[in-house]
Amino acid sequence: MFVDEAYIRVEAGKGGDGCLSFRREKNVPRGGPDGGDGGTGGSVYLVSDAHLNTLVDFRYARLHRAANGQPGAGRNCTGRDGDDLRIPIPVGTMIFDADTRELIEEVLISDQCVIVARGGASGAGNTRFKSSTNRAPRKTTPGHSGESRNLRLELRLLADVGLVGLPNAGKSSFIRTVTKARPKTASYPFTTLTPALGVVSLDLGRSYVIADIPGLVEGAADGAGLGIQFLKHVQHTRLLFHLVDLAQDESIDALANSISTIENELRSFDEQLIARPRWLVFNKTDLLAPDLVERRVEQLVQHISWSGRYFAISALTGNNCRQLAGAAMTWFEENNNNEAVTRTTGVEHQ
Repeated sequence: MFVDEAYIRVEAGKGGDGCLSFRREKNVPRGGPDGGDGGTGGSVYLVSDAHLNTLVDFRYARLHRAANGQPGAGRNCTGRDGDDLRIPIPVGTMIFDADTRELIEEVLISDQCVIVARGGASGAGNTRFKSSTNRAPRKTTPGHSGESRNLRLELRLLADVGLVGLPNAGKSSFIRTVTKARPKTASYPFTTLTPALGVVSLDLGRSYVIADIPGLVEGAADGAGLGIQFLKHVQHTRLLFHLVDLAQDESIDALANSISTIENELRSFDEQLIARPRWLVFNKTDLLAPDLVERRVEQLVQHISWSGRYFAISALTGNNCRQLAGAAMTWFEENNNNEAVTRTTGVEHQ
């Protein structure tokens, strides 16, 4: 089950109370105060784990508590600190305060640690209050309560390439062809119900992650079809492959409308998505004669005044798929100024 949003409550541990104690030993009259401080309460941390890719565990465990600190003891013994609680979350998770809607942190690398609730401070034992004028203090302080918060976790998959397009455009077939990912494929729309990740591996050390997003339809921004709930998973991508079923309709106008439908939904969700580098990928060329493929592609590109890159492929037969994958790798290497191409996501390499 793929779950990309969860609500949880985190509660840090309470600090231990200070101890009221006096030294009682034979031949030591007026031994004085010897009550120790309490221990500090445990804190709650969220730690990113590259081997996780869903928030499903949080659907069954919503309350997370760290351990309390132990109270102090006589002979100036300090109470034991409460153990911290470290909760694993997938890389790409955004952590929000559910009450204020404030973004606390976004974890983008493996083993990133975020403190979300600090443990309570310890109470002071009566030894702390000893002075020259108060030789036998009976004062102590209790431990402080730890922080508690309601959190909303939102997972956004980390991928370099995002696949977008109408249902049945061949996105799942394409990702099956170029990676080891095995999303469901069938000859009917909406076979992909949840996002899928795969790693395109060309040579040793030359790879990138690709995300298959469930198909969009006209009106997805208003909830039609599966809506746009999964488009957030392409917000971290650097390049979009816009797949178009070249054999779906003989009319160039109809094909152009299918392209503009996806563009409108991207724009409705986030203006930055429509401005992101996007390549048109004309799929299902195996269903058309080679000369017809070339003619239709040229007519369509001219009809929509497309100035970006485009490719004609067959995800079913694999024709031109590796060329497209290689062109993307070259593009990443040429535009790889500030971030690594290969991400650690816990998905299997091809």
